[in-house]
Amino acid sequence: MQIDLGDLNAFVAVARAKGFRDAARASGGSASGLSEAVRRLETQLGVRLLNRTTRSVVLTEAGQGLLARLGPALTEVESALDVVNGFRDRPAGSLRLNVPVSAARLVLPSIVPRFLAAYPGIRLEVIAEESFVDVLAAGCDAGIRYDERLEQDMIAVPIGPRVQRFATAASPAYLDRHGRPQHPRDLLGHACLRGRFPSGAITPWEFERDDEVVRVDPTGPLIVGIGGAADLAVDAAIAGTGIVKLFEDWLRPHFESGALEPVLEPWWQSFSGPFLYYPGRRLVPAPLRAFVDFTKALPMNSDITGTAQRKRPPEGGL
Repeated sequence: MQIDLGDLNAFVAVARAKGFRDAARASGGSASGLSEAVRRLETQLGVRLLNRTTRSVVLTEAGQGLLARLGPALTEVESALDVVNGFRDRPAGSLRLNVPVSAARLVLPSIVPRFLAAYPGIRLEVIAEESFVDVLAAGCDAGIRYDERLEQDMIAVPIGPRVQRFATAASPAYLDRHGRPQHPRDLLGHACLRGRFPSGAITPWEFERDDEVVRVDPTGPLIVGIGGAADLAVDAAIAGTGIVKLFEDWLRPHFESGALEPVLEPWWQSFSGPFLYYPGRRLVPAPLRAFVDFTKALPMNSDITGTAQRKRPPEGGL
């Protein structure tokens, strides 16, 4: 049976996007063209792969089985074909990264513009979310996460600052009204702005000083989703609603402007910075190889040991 590779790619694109229009936007094609390709594939196979309604596209059982086997196989084919890029003066093609919101805000802005200027033939797509995902199953080439969330068969490359800290802060007006905490346990008497992980967990805030680790679980008037809604907590802290705990780099502009005042700074914990990770058991596409090499060459990534006190972020930012 002669099956067109383009029809298989069209099916995978629609299945991953859960719709013809979204798949068309992601692939740069047309919804009608994708629909015709999937219809042609179904006809050749003699089985329905997608159940279509006016509002949704859902995989049939046959479609689920095909996608499970076909997705990784097509990724390998695309990677093999992409080896040709290695013979060009400038690698070209698409690169898709899955990263946490903190990396999209604090790490990538100092890297992406320079990388795209150096490689104008590469189109970069960044998906920011907090949940840990299988980068291949999500249709991504690589991801950024902290080391405790990396799978063992992944290649990990340091990216961004090698030492980071979580900071606690509040507006001067709030601290003038309610007092300035001197010990982490003092936070139990304050309004604290908390964050909920995608799993639903709200983790304790953790502090450390002179080898003493203190965990507290304060309450407050606001809970936000960690990642995308973090700026709401920052804005609330600036407005005097309570105390926020977030990446120091995220809060630093507000320290410099005076909108926020550091709280309990001697207790702030340090931890190792994030890693760019990708599967190690397949050919590396030329755009990803270019990004990895570009990242390795940056001064901030030259010291992979750093001086961090911890290997991972302490629990309880936000």
